[in-house]
Amino acid sequence: MVIISRKMRMALFLCLLPLCLRAQPREPVEGYLALSRQVVVVTAADWTATKGSLQRFEFERGHWQPVGPVLPVVLGSNGLGWGAGLHTNNVRDPQKRDGDGRSPAGVFRLPYCFGYAPPDEVRIIRMPYIQCTGRVDCVEDTNSTYYNIVKDRLTAEVIDWKKAEPMRLADEQYRLGVFVENNCNPSLPGFGACIFLHIWKGPGETTKGGTGMKLGAMESLVGWLDPRSNPLLVQLPLAEYRRYEAAWHLPPLPVFKNP
Repeated sequence: MVIISRKMRMALFLCLLPLCLRAQPREPVEGYLALSRQVVVVTAADWTATKGSLQRFEFERGHWQPVGPVLPVVLGSNGLGWGAGLHTNNVRDPQKRDGDGRSPAGVFRLPYCFGYAPPDEVRIIRMPYIQCTGRVDCVEDTNSTYYNIVKDRLTAEVIDWKKAEPMRLADEQYRLGVFVENNCNPSLPGFGACIFLHIWKGPGETTKGGTGMKLGAMESLVGWLDPRSNPLLVQLPLAEYRRYEAAWHLPPLPVFKNP
C-alpha cells in the first residue's frame, strides 16, 4: 500500500489543477455581460501597473452608457494577474495567487457591500450589506472550511482558521467596500482570497490585492450598485480589454490615458 503525504497530495493537486480548469464547462463570459445592467470597468496600462482608471457603465436603450467621471484607482503592489472569475483564461500567466501582491484580472460578480457603520446608517446602499465589527474576519487559511469567506466569529460553527484579514481596521480602508467574487464557487486553495474594492490609503499607496479608490468615489459606487442589475467588475490591462471588447460585448471605453 502506497501512503501519500498531505504535502504530496497538495503538489499533485496543483499539477493537475490547470487540466481541471481547462476541462471545467463555463458559460461564455458574454452571457454574463448580457444579463448585467451595471459594470464597473477598471483598466491599467499593463500587467505590472499599480495604478489604473475606473469607469462605471449602465446598460440603457440597448447600449452601455458611462456613468460619472473616469476616476483614479490603485492596484496591488505587483500589478495584475488573471483571477478566477466568470471568464475563461485557459490558465495563462500571470495568474493570481494568495499573497502575490496582484489584483485579479478578469470578469467578476460583485455580490455585496460591507462597512463599519450599522445597516440603518447606510440606507443609501441597496446591495446586501455586512457590518464589519471587531468579530468579523475574511478567512485566508486554505485549510479552513470558511476559506475566502467573510465570517463573524460568533456565528461560525467552528473557528478553524489561523490566518484571516480583520475586517475592522484601525484605518479607513474598509469603512466602505465591495466584495469581489474571485475564486468562489468553488474556492480553490491558493488562488486568491479576500479581494475587495475598498478605500485607498492614498493615491501613491498600493494594495495587497484589492482595488483602492478615494472615499468619495467609494461612497458614490456603493450608492449606485443595484443587486437587480447583476453588477460586475471587469478589470484588465488596457491591451487585454481591447482584445476582448468585441467578443465579450464589453462597454466601449472613452478615450483616456491610464496613469
